Amino acid sequence: MKEQIKQARQWRQESDAVLITAGAGMGVDSGLPDFRGKEGFWNAYPIAKKLNLGFEDMANPRWFSTNPKLAWAFYGHRLNLYRKTVPHEGFQLLLALVKRKHEEYFIFTSNVDGQFQKAGFDAKKIYEVHGSIHHFQCANNCQDDIWEADTKDIEIDMEKFEALTIPKCKNCGGIARPNILMFGDWHWNARRSEEQNHHFNVWLQSITEAHKKLAIIEIGAGTAVPTVRITGENIAKAYDNAKLIRINPRDYEIDRKLGFSIPYGGLEGLKQNLQ
Repeated sequence: MKEQIKQARQWRQESDAVLITAGAGMGVDSGLPDFRGKEGFWNAYPIAKKLNLGFEDMANPRWFSTNPKLAWAFYGHRLNLYRKTVPHEGFQLLLALVKRKHEEYFIFTSNVDGQFQKAGFDAKKIYEVHGSIHHFQCANNCQDDIWEADTKDIEIDMEKFEALTIPKCKNCGGIARPNILMFGDWHWNARRSEEQNHHFNVWLQSITEAHKKLAIIEIGAGTAVPTVRITGENIAKAYDNAKLIRINPRDYEIDRKLGFSIPYGGLEGLKQNLQ
């Protein structure tokens, strides 16, 4: 393990560019739940256990038409929580790193919490592949519009787990929803995420053409929804001058040809690699 950490540090130090890829485990040290398994989700939302609903059941757009009070109790609580959360020290370690690399970086994340923006990273250098809870859209995507969420918190009756205030579409007056990709989602407006994807691909192309040495730092990306892991691995395979540094307390295994594993939680793993 010590040798893996030493090699990862050396690659990171010698790199010209940094790609930060982050899953739910990135927010755990800030006090955010990662919803690992049904029991983990139920610990965060006991009412869901009473209703026998797992994360995939709750994170479904059907609730915005069948039970918008329940839908906005769940997403409103998460929005309120993310607004109050202070990004942990690991974000500042990464911010210091990319400044040393002359801002040659990009962030690829499945998180919808906006913590990277809050920590001070350039919003133009972030690809939120599953969208953002801080942006809304019409539940029916009436006019292909996306707008920033109102600054007011969503009022929720936590005993009944019902939203007392329900955001409305600014165009048609119907129910609004977060601009997040949910399970079984046919109404997600992907336009904002697609624009971020375009900027990401342009950046990847630029560092490839410049033959820059790339360090991919993956934090807290699980296997249940492997979008982040697969993306980092594919880039490490595709680019001869790239290595993946995987930070994860459980699912830390990696093909040694692709990179290095650091079997720690997000904050501790970043300290091991960056301090």
